[in-house]
Amino acid sequence: MSTKDFTANVISATKVVPDGNFETSAASGVWDLSEQYDLRKGGNWPETGNAAHFAMLGAQEYEQRILISTLGDGVDWGETLTRRSPVQACASSVRAVFAGGYYGDGASNIIEYNLFSTSGSGADFGDLAYAKATQGAGFGSNTRGIFAGGQGDPRDSIQYITIASTGNAQNFGDLSSEDFSSGSGAFSSTTRGIIAESGNSNNIRMDYVTISSTGNGQDFGDLTGETDRDDFAGASNATRGLFGGGWTGGGNPFNIIDYVTIANTGNTTDFGNLTVSRRQIAGAASPTRAIFMGGYPGTGTIDYVEIATTGNAVDFGDLARSSYLSAGCSNSHGGIS
Repeated sequence: MSTKDFTANVISATKVVPDGNFETSAASGVWDLSEQYDLRKGGNWPETGNAAHFAMLGAQEYEQRILISTLGDGVDWGETLTRRSPVQACASSVRAVFAGGYYGDGASNIIEYNLFSTSGSGADFGDLAYAKATQGAGFGSNTRGIFAGGQGDPRDSIQYITIASTGNAQNFGDLSSEDFSSGSGAFSSTTRGIIAESGNSNNIRMDYVTISSTGNGQDFGDLTGETDRDDFAGASNATRGLFGGGWTGGGNPFNIIDYVTIANTGNTTDFGNLTVSRRQIAGAASPTRAIFMGGYPGTGTIDYVEIATTGNAVDFGDLARSSYLSAGCSNSHGGIS
């Protein structure tokens, strides 16, 4: 009983000082009441019901995890099965799933998954029904993951998986246009998913689907910030969805953030600006925060906004590796909460 952990004056040789006040934070060891009180007062004692909200970023051959609940940097979380990008992403509260991307000289049909709770290399999930080489976008609920659009015939396809199992993707329906072929952003509530197409000369349309059913995309409205916009990202809680970043092919990247109320239909409204203008960006969200990660030119920037408000993004931290042509998801996005 002579060994002490001087961080919290814990008398034991095997104790663990909590890494936060999340319900999953370990606090093994022998503690006296005054030590517990001090840690609780400082916000470092595990609290039942206080879940840790994590984002996962998949890019090329690496995956990174980011703790959305606090501010700070991303950490390396594992390696993908194969080097490929850009991928599409969806997630449950347990699994992050990445699909498609360029592999070798063409489109990939690979679907793989990783766990938010345990670091390690990706595991095989199954195959896409239609191989996809560049971003459409992924979204879903806690049960079902959906991959929509992307280059690779047919370009207007919508595919779905059951996230808790493994197996090949199934046909869901078709988007309203083949313009949803690359650089699209998407997000969801528990019932509805929304995907915005890549830029065209007129406007940028949004389609929506009901996640629990199958069928074709229906018109939701238009993105109004720019009439020609590619390579942007989506993130949402259960009520409000945000699109951030992008560019006009051959032009400068944008710092635009705009939003919609998912339960309604209609055009986007201005939200604010990113801290850095960039394209080929990834997004993810908790019930309160949206984060935008990486982007081109190769940057490790992570910035965030509070979803319920409007205003400009604030610096969050940096990725463990600079990343673009990546995709993000989280264990507490709008399709879960």
